[in-house]
Amino acid sequence: MSADNLFVALLHHPVYNKQGKVVTTSVANMDVHDVSRAARTYGVKRFYIVTPVAAQQNLVKLIRDHWQRGFGASYNPSRKEAFSILHIKSSLEEVREDIRILAGREAALVATGASLRGDLVTFAKLREKLRDGAPYLIVLGTGWGIAEEIVAAADLRLEPVEGAGDYNHLSVRSAAAVILDRLRGMRYQSTIADDQ
Repeated sequence: MSADNLFVALLHHPVYNKQGKVVTTSVANMDVHDVSRAARTYGVKRFYIVTPVAAQQNLVKLIRDHWQRGFGASYNPSRKEAFSILHIKSSLEEVREDIRILAGREAALVATGASLRGDLVTFAKLREKLRDGAPYLIVLGTGWGIAEEIVAAADLRLEPVEGAGDYNHLSVRSAAAVILDRLRGMRYQSTIADDQ
């Protein structure tokens, strides 16, 4: 299913470290691969890696270019396709500007996080909102979560992905896959159709 109005950003700054300090995290090769693949599988329009560190941006470009134009492009065409939606930006504002240009309007910012509480949008409600055609930007955090300044500025805060017990510390790539499945997976899309 195509989702021309759905965008995903993996934020490496500003995020928290284990001590609660705002830091810039390193890009993980596995996140680049796995979130790109999940985003493409669920029809995300663009997936952004957001880091202000030039060396980290260059690393992501090397990975992307290997699978887009290098040996990897012919070796694994499905990986080439997954990386076709990958974009690299220095800040969340650059991402939002890119979406403004592409979509012609501001995207609603949707913050995610395992510890979010209070006034949260459910997956079901966000699935419904996505049907209006307006652009939505899902922001995923690295490290120990998205800095409060981003969460406070968000238009929506998505309910956390919760497991079966009191342990709740998914990798960001696992959380991304669960979130995208709940928002765009065919099982959940048929639920919307059944409800109407």
